[in-house]
Amino acid sequence: MSTPQAPIGSGFGAASTAADVIAGHDLSGKLAIVTGGYSGLGLETARVLAEAGARVVVPARNLGKAKAAVESIPGLAVEKLDLMDPGSIDDFADRFLESGEPLHLLINNAAVMANPLTRDARGYESQFSTNHLGHFQLTARLWPALVKAEGARVVAVSSRGHVFSGVDFDDPNFENRQYAPYLAYGQSKTANALFAISLDALGAKHGVRAFSLHPGGIVTTNLVRHQSSDFLKASGYVDEDGKPVIDPDNNKKTIEQGASTIVWCAVSEKLEGLGGVYCENCDIATAVPGDSTEMLGIRPWATDPEFAERLWQLSERLTGFIAS
Repeated sequence: MSTPQAPIGSGFGAASTAADVIAGHDLSGKLAIVTGGYSGLGLETARVLAEAGARVVVPARNLGKAKAAVESIPGLAVEKLDLMDPGSIDDFADRFLESGEPLHLLINNAAVMANPLTRDARGYESQFSTNHLGHFQLTARLWPALVKAEGARVVAVSSRGHVFSGVDFDDPNFENRQYAPYLAYGQSKTANALFAISLDALGAKHGVRAFSLHPGGIVTTNLVRHQSSDFLKASGYVDEDGKPVIDPDNNKKTIEQGASTIVWCAVSEKLEGLGGVYCENCDIATAVPGDSTEMLGIRPWATDPEFAERLWQLSERLTGFIAS
């Protein structure tokens, strides 16, 4: 990576909100796409970008649900997209590119977490398909619009979950090994971080910079729908009454606090000329050893440029789309 994986002193912190980060920014004339922008972190991200003047496209598999969620927010438009369906991704990208507009911000936020084994029509495991491969193809297809912006940013929402697993390059889709929901989730979140490294290396000369991030532990979104209440209580993220525990300094955040690092990666002037790094708590995260017991920090298997290149080649092979 050309940018050191080390904090730069953003002036924000764990308790900062997306509204704090966006304050003072005028995004008039900017166009953003926020996948999963109709619920949870994505909705808060889309909302504050729109309030700062950006036009925001919210791709969604369920158009009715998405339109109901965003109808009260000016500046948001909903379009059809299913990240597990390559044809749907192509259709969305074709419609966007036909407009001829530049794309200034691409927020790859949509995700599934630790669900039972599910496969897309190609046989690919659903977390790897949705969280990584779908966003890989979407970004590649939208590449001309990103370059046209002459200063675009791509933000990949990763997670502390990357600590659970690196990418198994020999069996990413659990065809020859036993499926484990959190291993699959960890693999997909490591893939998000590695994707940002390769994309930034490819895009820097075109003015396209990429970042990945951990938003924090948030249990008030649909992402945790596959976790039992007993599991969430045992994790310490909800109390005995089932209420969320909010303690941002210990990685327990509200949606508004969780969206802050997404927005910081998208708009911060401190990141000008930088890229390819993993962020948390509105700053570039610290690199830690693989056996670290620290709550935060990024592990080496998610920052290795050789792994990033292997993932890029694997993604091209699995999607059949050569990104350039």
